[in-house]
Amino acid sequence: MSLTIRALLPGEEHLFDSLPDPGLVGFAAFGETYAAGEYRPEWTWIAERDGVVVARAAWWGGPEDTEPKTLDWFDFTDADAAVQLLKEAPLHAEYWLRLPPNWREDKDIHEAALTRLSAAEAAGFKRLVERYRYRWTPDCGLPERPGRLDFQPVEDDQQIFEAFRQINQGSLDAHVRKTVEQSGLDASAQEELDILRWLPSPRDWWRLAYTPSGELAGISIPARNYKNPIIGYIGVLPAHRGNGYAYDLLVEATHILVENGADRVIAATDQPNFPMARAFAKAGYPVSEHRIDLA
Repeated sequence: MSLTIRALLPGEEHLFDSLPDPGLVGFAAFGETYAAGEYRPEWTWIAERDGVVVARAAWWGGPEDTEPKTLDWFDFTDADAAVQLLKEAPLHAEYWLRLPPNWREDKDIHEAALTRLSAAEAAGFKRLVERYRYRWTPDCGLPERPGRLDFQPVEDDQQIFEAFRQINQGSLDAHVRKTVEQSGLDASAQEELDILRWLPSPRDWWRLAYTPSGELAGISIPARNYKNPIIGYIGVLPAHRGNGYAYDLLVEATHILVENGADRVIAATDQPNFPMARAFAKAGYPVSEHRIDLA
């Protein structure tokens, strides 16, 4: 049986949906569809055996991006073909596997997740971290600002770069730790700044937080991506950790988004980042899903 691996051509989007999939994990598990128009044909690849689609993958990037940011969709009925697809497609980005919070308890969901993880790992991906994803709505209640910190707009990029550089020392974030280990603190700070610049939201929302004595304590970045209002970044400087300031920073970002019309806020943190997870719980952010990031 012959195997063909290729990108979709314009007008062939129906082939992507021809693969039978129960939608237990990934984007389909949350009611999202490939046909929503967010994906480019040249960044969508399929594997066909004798004309039948047996594996599919779709990478995503912003409208101005020349390379994809993430691998969103990865589904298959033939694991060998799926592994070969990932190896042959000339696209490189992290694979984000979205999972319901109960994915370990439900046998079918757990099996679907492990099957995808195994195929991705066989193709060369490595598990980086499991994350909590949150979805706040007004029904969750808007927490009051604690009033312990003084929030000021960011004046220039160098100011926030230096703050990132300090915050990334001893960070609990797996992506930050990976960049620091591979390329150093400067590279990690620049990476964070580049992500903020990429987001299509106003930079006048960005805030630096100071203690009453005037010391910089942290950064609070409310933002928008191409779909949702988000918590773009929360970070506390090493000298001020242990004071619960992550909560203050999160509440401030939430208020700014609500004041600018947000009716929902999406956020995420690594599961091992216990201080940030506690801050989300205290602020009334419910866990809406889990996500495993593979690099």
